[in-house]
Amino acid sequence: MAEEEPQVVTGQHCVFCGKDTLTLTEQKKEVPYFGEVYIFSMSCENCKYHKADVESVVAHDPVRYTLEVSGEEDLKIRIVKASTATVKIPHVTTIEPGEAANGYVTNVEGILRRVKHAIETIRDASEEEEDINKAKNLLKKLNRVLFGDEKLKIIIEDPAGNSAIISEKAVKEPMKGKKAKEE
Repeated sequence: MAEEEPQVVTGQHCVFCGKDTLTLTEQKKEVPYFGEVYIFSMSCENCKYHKADVESVVAHDPVRYTLEVSGEEDLKIRIVKASTATVKIPHVTTIEPGEAANGYVTNVEGILRRVKHAIETIRDASEEEEDINKAKNLLKKLNRVLFGDEKLKIIIEDPAGNSAIISEKAVKEPMKGKKAKEE
């Protein structure tokens, strides 16, 4: 399948700032070894609101992927993460689904860098010495993983089946939940 050009609609009303500065984008893409997905985004030029998501064209069953990141080569492993997915990095953090959650296509390094940025933000905003020290230790751990010096597990659970870790190293298991609708 050839990649489609993004469909872009500008000048839409932003419910957050009330201005007509919201841009809506939709694009259909092929993700190797996963299939076709729609990538949606909303971005407001005025208030900087941003929301993005990924949805598989074909319905999938609820799924859980587990990957042990054990070296620098694993940082390149492709990840499709929908807003419906929970990302668990044991002993580090959990990224919950919900209204504020975004979906994206990235790789292991991209997920770890997002987590690292969130921890840095918490560290910089905290006034509690205990929270600052905990953040520093988590950042050291993430840096060791990014340099290939420490192992780490990433778990993605998606009841909608719109997420995946695309690697033979990843363990894929069905999650309890509703089955995909037949199309």
